[in-house]
Amino acid sequence: MELELRHLRVLCAIADTGSVGRAAAAIGASQPATSTQLRRIERHLGAIVFERTATGVVPTTFGAEVLAAAREVLSRVDRLGDAVAANGASPHRELRLATDCPALLPGTLARARQLRPELRFSLPTAPDEPFDLALVLDRPDSGLRPTPALAARVLTTEPVFVALPATHPLRHHAEPALADLAAESWLLPVSDGAVLRAARDSAAFAPAAAVRQLPYGRREVLDLVAAGLGATLVPASTPPAPGTLIKPLLGSPLWLRYVLLWRRAALGPALADTVFGAATAAYRELAAEAPHLHAWASRTFRPPRAR
Repeated sequence: MELELRHLRVLCAIADTGSVGRAAAAIGASQPATSTQLRRIERHLGAIVFERTATGVVPTTFGAEVLAAAREVLSRVDRLGDAVAANGASPHRELRLATDCPALLPGTLARARQLRPELRFSLPTAPDEPFDLALVLDRPDSGLRPTPALAARVLTTEPVFVALPATHPLRHHAEPALADLAAESWLLPVSDGAVLRAARDSAAFAPAAAVRQLPYGRREVLDLVAAGLGATLVPASTPPAPGTLIKPLLGSPLWLRYVLLWRRAALGPALADTVFGAATAAYRELAAEAPHLHAWASRTFRPPRAR
């Protein structure tokens, strides 16, 4: 075989998602086909690109070199396509970026601009404003699919955790059950619509009290939780706030996924790869500040001991 751009994109997708399965979902392929393609690429290169771990895959030293070269090639191809499309127009591109997960914005924008200094971003000010690309949270079973006009790639999927006051009676429970929290006063930011939809669509979530949606950000709501005014549901990668405990829910009944959407007419594949890689790196940086997520993952995905 000969290496093609599509092979480089497969390698980058696996590196960005940390999993062959998640990469397959992101590029719209099956996991067996993606695994087979990875083995063929590794045979062609004559060395292993990724090491398998209990929680996914990580690049080998050789793999890191291959990925750096792959990203450079894809970035150059994208810049070439932009130059052709611009046909003498200004080299600066402004992309309208919508999001309902603002925690990923700073890291995503900083990395994207580092890789592509000519990029400019603007944020829509109204929900119905058109966008070129969007970072959104939705449920894994939402039915969101790519269309001829709109492409979609999943960054990652994670469970929903609960944030409680540090003095809560269930503070010593490693994984409280939603049923044990039914009498809580639930506080949710208006911007966390995906979390609320996931909760209301779950048979496990049946609060005795009404859910209050507050016109604040997630950090402000966590401050209210720390003050003892209620509990809230958060994506598992949410960093803790002083005075709060963020805990997994028994059985992990609620899940969310981060999705990058873009208009195919506005972004070519290589530029989409650049933004996707930047968003994935921003997510990993965010998740690194969430010790509760790592503790849960180490318990949940611990490999069986050899006998």
